[in-house]
Amino acid sequence: MKTCILADNQFVTSHGTIALLKETGINDIVPAKTMNELQEKLKIFPEALVVLDYTLFDFVSMQQMLNVKSAAKNSTWILFSNELGNHFLRYVLFSDPTISVVMKNDSEEEIRTALRNTAAYNIPYVCEYAEQILQNNNTVNADADSIYLTASEKIILHEIALGKTTKEIAYEKYLSFHTVNTHRKNIFRKLGINNVHEAVKYAIRAGVLDVAEYYI
Repeated sequence: MKTCILADNQFVTSHGTIALLKETGINDIVPAKTMNELQEKLKIFPEALVVLDYTLFDFVSMQQMLNVKSAAKNSTWILFSNELGNHFLRYVLFSDPTISVVMKNDSEEEIRTALRNTAAYNIPYVCEYAEQILQNNNTVNADADSIYLTASEKIILHEIALGKTTKEIAYEKYLSFHTVNTHRKNIFRKLGINNVHEAVKYAIRAGVLDVAEYYI
């Protein structure tokens, strides 16, 4: 049975994933906490199963992740996250249909099926949530999207795009950490983005952030 590289920086789910992987017969499980570490592990285990939580990893873009996977042609990947945006899923799965996707809030049966298909049979698995997004081919216009951001969300997006942490924004705007974190999750969900790099690109494109501010 193949080696699994577990690229999940969430403590609770990573331990749950280890237990489920062992049920499929995979006992050789090695962690990878960063992109560089993942690349090094893939050199050692080129045919590994990679279980990745993209939202908690340090990839700066979807394309960077796809490049890492492309360089490890014999590896098998499954994305296992709490939230993955519509644009992200369309882009990734249309770019590389061999990637499997299952969400952390999916049913136990669906998670087990996804891990079993990819680990034991090397069959790509796309969960029901991702399948529904793929079937909806409507594209989202960035300028139209900005209409659906509230005034508060635009302010928070501006601060995120400037590179400020949730704690820094909460302190400067006299808001609770929870409030800012909720705004952040809603912004990423509405725009279908998954990291600060994508937030910056959107904010500049939609006029929420001036280019001059970003390069100061």
